[in-house]
Amino acid sequence: MSKFDEAIASYKAELDKVGVKIDDTLLTAVAKGLGPSIYNNDSSRVSCSDNTELERVKKNYLIGKLGLADGPELDKAIKEVCEKLGSANKNKFRAIFYAMLVQKFKKEGFYAK
Repeated sequence: MSKFDEAIASYKAELDKVGVKIDDTLLTAVAKGLGPSIYNNDSSRVSCSDNTELERVKKNYLIGKLGLADGPELDKAIKEVCEKLGSANKNKFRAIFYAMLVQKFKKEGFYAK
């Protein structure tokens, strides 16, 4: 099994634990889009207690990559994803986090290229 396949298997196991459904195709596309960062223990996760990181998710991913307009709904969506994944959960994988945001804003078409 490749390192990428191992990462996807970890994400699927984590999704089962938190009871979240994400299409395999979307999850794979988001993970591929993140490149080698998914293999680094720090960059592969999102820290919901780090406001600087959450701001970076908003600016670089939601606004920069997905092309969403800045507004309070972006902060609200990020907070909802943090809550859904659980405050005590240390495995807030970036690929899962981003895929949940893609679903929230119905931007799946962005990865259907």
